[in-house]
Amino acid sequence: MRKRQQPHVEGAAEPPGVPRSNTCCLCWCGCCKCPWNEDRVECAERQTCTKMDSIEAAEDRRATLDEVLSWSRSFERMMRSAEGRNVFREFLRSEYSEENLLFWLACEELKSEMDPNAIDEKAHIIYEDYVSILSPKEVSLDSRVREGINQSLAEPNSHMYAEAQLQIYTLMHRDSFPRFLNSATYRDLVTSMRSSCLDT
Repeated sequence: MRKRQQPHVEGAAEPPGVPRSNTCCLCWCGCCKCPWNEDRVECAERQTCTKMDSIEAAEDRRATLDEVLSWSRSFERMMRSAEGRNVFREFLRSEYSEENLLFWLACEELKSEMDPNAIDEKAHIIYEDYVSILSPKEVSLDSRVREGINQSLAEPNSHMYAEAQLQIYTLMHRDSFPRFLNSATYRDLVTSMRSSCLDT
């Protein structure tokens, strides 16, 4: 059995379901210099913006070389890109930690759900797939967060995994992402795109 990665979260955690006031659509870091802060005003005006909205808006557009290079400076920017998430997922699969990204994406999908019956169903599926100790895809969460999830399962809501999602996001950002940037997966992509630019 492989050794589980341990989440590393600094500072006091927000209660589940309570968004941090100084974060933008996808950024969990709360950094005022986050490149996604530009989206906050537009999202606030629409009132219906979710993190999944921002993801879906970028799905059809292929990343340019400049964007791929910018991922090395911003985890949030990479996570916003469909191609970025796919390449990062390939890397996580090679490290046997793909479930972290899959869990994060499942939580994003749950947040965008409005139908109570669908929320109930998806919340239980996420639990069985990624939180249950019986699952082969179990993600690494601390006991306090697990207990909060267990209590929320009695009356599921679309943001019940917010704190767990933050822990996994932080784990990917601080643990997996630096290794990704030094990996052959990322280097080969950059090399390939540079060659394509030279050919054109």
